Amino acid sequence: MSSKHSGIFEAGDKVQLTGPKGRINTIVLSPGGTFGTHRGDLRHDDIIGLPDGSVVSNQNGVEYLALKPLLNDFVLSMPRGAAIIYPKDAAQILVSGDIFPGAVVVEAGVGSGALSLYLLRAVGDSGQLHSFERRSEFAEIAQGNVASQMGLTPKNWSVHLGDLQEELLNVFQPHTVDRVVLDMLAPWECIEAVANSLKPGGLVIAYVATVTQLSRVAEEIRSTGMFTEPEGFESLVRPWHLQGLAVRPEHRMIGHTGFLLTARRLAPGTVLPQFKNKVKSTEYSDQDILAWNPEGLGERKVSEKKLRKTVRKATS
Repeated sequence: MSSKHSGIFEAGDKVQLTGPKGRINTIVLSPGGTFGTHRGDLRHDDIIGLPDGSVVSNQNGVEYLALKPLLNDFVLSMPRGAAIIYPKDAAQILVSGDIFPGAVVVEAGVGSGALSLYLLRAVGDSGQLHSFERRSEFAEIAQGNVASQMGLTPKNWSVHLGDLQEELLNVFQPHTVDRVVLDMLAPWECIEAVANSLKPGGLVIAYVATVTQLSRVAEEIRSTGMFTEPEGFESLVRPWHLQGLAVRPEHRMIGHTGFLLTARRLAPGTVLPQFKNKVKSTEYSDQDILAWNPEGLGERKVSEKKLRKTVRKATS
């Protein structure tokens, strides 16, 4: 059993230390190492060998709760080149996407590797994850983050540079992929390639930021005639303050992060029955889409300087 899941702290393990006032620091244990603060030094050797969930003290008696970080802890603090998929949405993707051990899964794009970590855990050692990314810097950041969290680069994970719609059929034979997860600006551009790669009954799940993107990808899926009726939703998680009788919703929450859309691949040649009356698709132009995509909404892009710094941090 690896030390990551053994329940005992060993050299090389990450440790999340919660100290005075609830301040959290994450360190990597090394023999002879110290965690130094203005309150004194905490020796790594005093942690190594203890069980996960122990309380340790530095030479001045200041106490720290030592825990091995959860995957969610790492994802929310890891170096980012692109915005991450939040844990609440990753959970919905795993469940609504029915990601199972042994599955062959495709994701595009790879971003900072947050979703890749969840997908790798879900498919297990018997599954495969193929991540497609246009930007080499994002791919490097994701690879660095995954290796940092897992302690190695998984043999069942492949990162491909290039556009999904151009590279997918170069990597897979038709109808050999179980699941496709699209986290990209224009997922509708990939639907035909996705349909050709998915097994009958396979599932596509798209993650988009705006209602216009949601509408366009849904209409593109319908227009192919190769999928079931798409279903769209968003997930909201509201944390609660729990202290004595003061039980109430927290004042702050992570609200809208994105929409999710799922559809299943029909068998080749199948015509979907008319289960309900369809509304005629509304016409729209590329200019309409530009008004609602991240550039049109004024979302700030990551500067090249910050991106280079994040690459160095993730791969160090």
